[in-house]
Amino acid sequence: MVTVAPDQSASEPFDFDQEVRALVLDTAPRLFAVVQVFALDDGWRDAEVAAWGTAYEDGRVDVTSVDGLRRLSLASPARATWYFARRDGVTARLVWLMPSRAATFDPAEAA
Repeated sequence: MVTVAPDQSASEPFDFDQEVRALVLDTAPRLFAVVQVFALDDGWRDAEVAAWGTAYEDGRVDVTSVDGLRRLSLASPARATWYFARRDGVTARLVWLMPSRAATFDPAEAA
């Protein structure tokens, strides 16, 4: 039996799995890294990823330090930069990951 969407003609099969993948991609939270930037003595800079964050549609974020010792729920991504900047000249910035345009049901394909 071929299933069709109510708004499609019966000649076009409805791909439920494709609709589920599209739903996941459309509603996925945005991912970002919190990067700490250090000024070096020779004038150069260095950086390290201090934490990973997830931003939701309502603006709130969940942030976890790379060592897993700090888990924060914050009102905005900007608060994460404030939290990971230090007074000794270390600044923090956000680096946003580009949204994925692919989704799969197979965990091996996602690795």
